[in-house]
Amino acid sequence: MSGVTGRCAACKYLRRRCPSDCIFSPYFPANDSQRFAWVHKIYGSSNVAKMLQQLPVLLRAEAAECISFEAQCRFEDPVYGCVGIISLLHQQIHNAESQLAKAKAELAVLNSRDAQL
Repeated sequence: MSGVTGRCAACKYLRRRCPSDCIFSPYFPANDSQRFAWVHKIYGSSNVAKMLQQLPVLLRAEAAECISFEAQCRFEDPVYGCVGIISLLHQQIHNAESQLAKAKAELAVLNSRDAQL
């Protein structure tokens, strides 16, 4: 992606020319600049470039997605980041399991009453 209009979000953010072999361009499109901004602020562009280059091409898109998600979580919640979301989801699962167990117990009581009649 060369030229000013074809720069990826990373090259726009870093205010540099976007080379045709830019490691960022497939994963950080120009229309989503905030995504790269979080990544850059949390991890730094050179670290992310190194991580992506060390991976096989088939895994890079998924890695960029994970890095972006983790950076966004860390930016929004600097203390807990993704762990905060995971803890919240675990709590929701626990609550749902408790409600299910309670509903099953109530159903068993109702079924035993029906069986006695």
